[in-house]
Amino acid sequence: MYKILKAVLDFSFKTKLKPQKGRILISDPFQSDEYFQRSVVYLCEHSNQGTFGFVLNNLVDINLNQMHPSFPNIAIEMSIGGPVETESMYFIHTLGNELKQSILVDKNICMGGDFRQLYSFITLEHIQANQIKFFLGYSGWSPGQLEEEINRNAWVVAEIEDSFDVMNNQSADAWNQFMKKMGQKFNIMTNFPLDPNDN
Repeated sequence: MYKILKAVLDFSFKTKLKPQKGRILISDPFQSDEYFQRSVVYLCEHSNQGTFGFVLNNLVDINLNQMHPSFPNIAIEMSIGGPVETESMYFIHTLGNELKQSILVDKNICMGGDFRQLYSFITLEHIQANQIKFFLGYSGWSPGQLEEEINRNAWVVAEIEDSFDVMNNQSADAWNQFMKKMGQKFNIMTNFPLDPNDN
């Protein structure tokens, strides 16, 4: 089926968008890396110094105080943000300046902030689940590396409409959802097997 469709439609894994902070990367259908297989990465920085972001849909269930003993004993959904510093915890949120030392990324999404204040927000239930996302580790690229991977069709770059796309998407199926938003050929690619020889 895949070979027949490829002869009829253009299945090049490309878009015209360039990487920049606030955009997402969507991995190609056949990506086999354990961190990036059918992943969606939210970019928090992209410059001539390099690129970093967080995988949104490599989810694990974990107790928050396993990550930091001062936090309350509550279960949260966390994503493995990437292969770098996987023993460290990071977070993005939509609290803005309400959380001191936050860094605005784009579209009301901020990164980091005062950890003690965050602890207070969580223990006082001053924060809702869709206002924050936690990650173990992050994804990083040296200068020019991401562009090389995009040229090899390892990723396509896509826009998000608003913070809802990132913060309210709690599904491990995010890759399918974002692919389908990009049009017909990307929608069809969601049916491709992980191994292109399995057809």
